[in-house]
Amino acid sequence: MPGHYRDVPESDWRWPSSSPAEIASRGEGAIRINSDAMDKLQALRDRLGKPLIVRSAYRSPEHNRAVGGAPASKHMQGTAFDIAMSNHDPGAFEAAARAVGFLGFGYYPRSGFMHIDLGPARSWGEPFPPRATPFVPEIPPAREVLADSRTLKGGGAAGVVTVGAAGVEVAQQVLTETQSAILPLVPYLDTLRWAFIAVALIGIAVAIHARIDDWKKGQR
Repeated sequence: MPGHYRDVPESDWRWPSSSPAEIASRGEGAIRINSDAMDKLQALRDRLGKPLIVRSAYRSPEHNRAVGGAPASKHMQGTAFDIAMSNHDPGAFEAAARAVGFLGFGYYPRSGFMHIDLGPARSWGEPFPPRATPFVPEIPPAREVLADSRTLKGGGAAGVVTVGAAGVEVAQQVLTETQSAILPLVPYLDTLRWAFIAVALIGIAVAIHARIDDWKKGQR
């Protein structure tokens, strides 16, 4: 029987790229875990090398009826996922999904997502049109780049700079969602990252100067 996603022990959850809340029924938080389906979803995430935005995974029978799902929907078995195509090329996504073992495919270009499930093998819906603009190569998140930096590693300022650079990571995620409109801005993200670092370092310098000034005033 399905339980609530909050009741899933953290030690039992072995799929690092998703969370119980993402997989749970959107209606009331119920969750049914199909290990084979989750293993394939993680394999797909690893193969694509970029996040999967899960629109719908497990659905309770009540929630499935509420959203007009098929009476025998695979979502109620926990073996189906609706994945947004906003950050994926549909053709590459489908090829990767087939490679890891998904067999059922539903295409919903007007709603911007693709349905994948464990089968039987079948497909339905209107195919996605070819993308006019390819996705730019993704770069590691700013926090990961800074954490591996030999020039910053071990320094007290590194933590402050990392927090400041987290804003760049948010900007990258926003750009991923709106690439077709603001693709020309993407090459400037690296410059923007160092701008955040500069601002953080200036803040540190100002704080140090203020403390020294206060100390001097106390000596007068």
